[in-house]
Amino acid sequence: MEPLLITGIVLALLFNFVNGLNDAANSIATVVATRVLTPLQGVLLAAFFNMVGPLVFTTVVAKTIGKGIVSAEFMTTQVILFGLFSAVLWVVISSYSGIPISASHALVGGLIGSAIAFAGLGAILWPAAGTIIWLVVYAAIGAAAGAIIVGILGHLKGEENLLPVLALGSLCGIAIIIPFVTITRILPVSGILAILIFIVVSPVIGLLAAFLISIVVIRFFRNRNSKTMNFLFRKLQLLSAAFYSIGHGSNDAQNAMGVITAILVAGGLLSEFIVPFWVIIISGSAMALGTFLGGWRVVETMATKITKLRPYQGFCAETGGGIVLAFVTAFGIPVSTTHAISGSIMGVGASRGYSAVQWGVVRRIVAAWILTIPLTAVFAYVTFLFSSWIIG
Repeated sequence: MEPLLITGIVLALLFNFVNGLNDAANSIATVVATRVLTPLQGVLLAAFFNMVGPLVFTTVVAKTIGKGIVSAEFMTTQVILFGLFSAVLWVVISSYSGIPISASHALVGGLIGSAIAFAGLGAILWPAAGTIIWLVVYAAIGAAAGAIIVGILGHLKGEENLLPVLALGSLCGIAIIIPFVTITRILPVSGILAILIFIVVSPVIGLLAAFLISIVVIRFFRNRNSKTMNFLFRKLQLLSAAFYSIGHGSNDAQNAMGVITAILVAGGLLSEFIVPFWVIIISGSAMALGTFLGGWRVVETMATKITKLRPYQGFCAETGGGIVLAFVTAFGIPVSTTHAISGSIMGVGASRGYSAVQWGVVRRIVAAWILTIPLTAVFAYVTFLFSSWIIG
């Protein structure tokens, strides 16, 4: 195997490793926040089930990474290397700063930037204009319906400031209608467009799922004393944390799988894009190792700064986040597990009222989400051109 291919595989595994470092917070933040597990116990549980995840689901997310972003003829080893380098650097910086970002989107941005530097805008598999127009139409319908319904509910609950409530309702409406038209194939959404859409949709679905689960739990256990609830949900949280970690491993670990398989295809070692079993194993292992070592700055942000969590709320957040990851992984969409669990934590906080969520922290996190793809794309673009100029 050529040194360049080996370098690419090692860098892909390094990406999954630092992904685990940052995304450790996703799997263990809630169980640590509710003190169901110690941090060490939490990362051990998360690391194990992160390894199980890729073996449970198919490798359809890996195919999106390897084939659905950049045209196959431009998915060269050099393009992949610079995309990976940009993504790894952004994840490391974010982890050190304690900002929970999307490693998946960092990789997508890196690949886009390096591919454009290599072959221009035509290297990217852009969505059709008609698809985008219909997407805007459906999103507008969903936003209007969501704002009206949630606005009425907020008014009945006595919310004084309805503007943020209306904004949240709009997002909820979009998060419901877009997955619906996608699942039913009314609107054929895939590749880059699906990734960009679910930057917004996945956290809102997580918020809705966790909010509804919280309401059901509160209603069902409203006459139980807090000691009984804490005992029961401290046990159930172990199951929900395992469920979420499986979804986390199944979606995020496939980033490296897709890249490594693309490298093997580009290097002529594979004739078609089929993820080998050994690639599944080493990618999951790299993710599990990163999770085990943990990203404690990010854990602090996720576990304590968005909202205060009780055991039943931790269970609801993990279950809601796990549902989102299982849903998107089944459709081959590489999403941010950070987005999913952040939205879920916001959802359980919102079940106690709008003011229960620290929206200032949320805005900081969302800003990092929005910047991830553009920043990594620009960095990969610049470094690719610079290295090409140096090499001559």
